[in-house]
Amino acid sequence: MFQIGNTIVSEDIMDNDFVCNLNACKGACCVDGEYGAPLEDEETKTLSDIFEKIKPYLRPEGIKAIEEQGTFVKGEDGEWETPLVDKSECAYVVFSDTGIAKCGLEEAYNAGVTEWKKPISCHLYPIRTREYTEFTAVNYHKWEICDPACSLGKELEVPIYKFVKEALVRKFGEAWYQELELVAAERAKL
Repeated sequence: MFQIGNTIVSEDIMDNDFVCNLNACKGACCVDGEYGAPLEDEETKTLSDIFEKIKPYLRPEGIKAIEEQGTFVKGEDGEWETPLVDKSECAYVVFSDTGIAKCGLEEAYNAGVTEWKKPISCHLYPIRTREYTEFTAVNYHKWEICDPACSLGKELEVPIYKFVKEALVRKFGEAWYQELELVAAERAKL
């Protein structure tokens, strides 16, 4: 672990490779699991504000779940998260013609309907952050459904921190990311 500003960062994000392989996993991270995507406090307001705009990009099942549960819910751990359809996939998930799960929020963003891409937890994945009083922990979340992404990342030689660069800059800023790159370069010399 090392510190950048008020973050404590795991070396795992430099030591492991990762590139999403949607043809292999079919977007399972949006479908598998028992919980919705973690949300930051300000993201709950954003979801409420943009719901009507993004509705045309969602499936009927997702719209129904959101209208019944709300645009966000409180999880068992007391934290905010996205609602689920039948305790399975994220209510904001849509499926391509080939059965690949995609984010309806991101589809609306790509179409220019909103200026918000998706929850930062989704954008950062496989990195998970945890806020503490004194610092933010930045860790690698290893999940076996992402084994194809680990294999592809290794083949292409793309460390996790490079794969999620845009999200890390979104979360922590360009200067933070530049410092991370310096640490990675120093580690590479060892």
